[in-house]
Amino acid sequence: MTGSFAFSYGPRLVSGAGSADRIAELLPEGPVLFVTDAMIVKLGLAGSALAALAASGRDVTIFSEVEADPSRATLEAVVARGRECGAASVVGFGGGSPMDVAKLAAYLLGSGDDLDTIWGVGNARAKGLPLVLVPTTAGTGSEATPVSIITLPGDEKRGVSSAALVAGHAVLDPALTLGLPRPVTAATGMDAMVHAIEAYTSAHLKNPMSDLLAREALRLLAANLLPACEEPGNVAAREAMLLGAHLAGVAFSNAPVAGVHALAYPLGGRFHVPHGLSNVLMLPHVLGFNMSAAMPLYAELGPLVDPALEGLGQQAQAQGLLEALRDMAAKAGMPAQLAAVGVSAEDIDQLAADAMLQERLLRNNPRPITLDDARKLYEAAL
Repeated sequence: MTGSFAFSYGPRLVSGAGSADRIAELLPEGPVLFVTDAMIVKLGLAGSALAALAASGRDVTIFSEVEADPSRATLEAVVARGRECGAASVVGFGGGSPMDVAKLAAYLLGSGDDLDTIWGVGNARAKGLPLVLVPTTAGTGSEATPVSIITLPGDEKRGVSSAALVAGHAVLDPALTLGLPRPVTAATGMDAMVHAIEAYTSAHLKNPMSDLLAREALRLLAANLLPACEEPGNVAAREAMLLGAHLAGVAFSNAPVAGVHALAYPLGGRFHVPHGLSNVLMLPHVLGFNMSAAMPLYAELGPLVDPALEGLGQQAQAQGLLEALRDMAAKAGMPAQLAAVGVSAEDIDQLAADAMLQERLLRNNPRPITLDDARKLYEAAL
């Protein structure tokens, strides 16, 4: 593929076991707002990083009440806490939710902008506070992206996407992911694979650089997901998963995600299904729907997930990708039907209507998805 394109590399990257203990070196002097969630605190994952920050002489204010699918009220509470402590920098420590909140809070604290003026793409143009993001799952890629998703009253998910939200540094420390339960390892890992696949097949802004990263991300993730699930202490597998998720994050920051995410978001908003699992539940159905438009691209990705597909015909490789992903999700112990997360036939119309609100994502899908298509996709996933 040739032609004009633009590409943004994202944050500076620091990787390796124990790297989270050195985040003080990446921050300016002054008070730090540390954004995380209750489970991270309970598991003690942040203890070492917090001790290192305290040893550096900085005052650290911890906000640990970030919930899954974080609300506007939570974001506003974080910003208020940051103002109270006079934060000079922000650390987001955890999964996608704490990192999304930290990104937007750092921007709002530094810029003074009103949240309602920056929704959408490219509307946040000022400068936020210095920001370091530390993922504790290998999945969302949020540490790499310029996007923050917030849940509004009425369960509507709304996003801010702007280069101004990109962190100064992302820290990939595999030691933080060693204790992840198998379901979380599986769901977040598959989420990252969806990022890579959708970036590679995005109808808008796909380019040679995003393709390069998406392919390498998918290769790393596919080779290491099941080892990470089955050997939770496997540092090499955990490290590969974190890097794969990060590369997928950089890829989809440039070539945005599409239909799988558009149909997954309502499951998170309405049923509070974890984001990674929402993606896994819709993935085979949306890929099957897209096959007529994206078969050559799916065929290119197939052997990266299942090396046995190498050398087969295009249709076999594309279909093989779908089957390999379905098989991987099953082996990782993930449910395959929406019924398993409480969705029933009566919910389909509402979910389809919600999915149609995700215009920012739907426009990137290789094949247009109508309201009726969305309905049928949810029905197939039941």
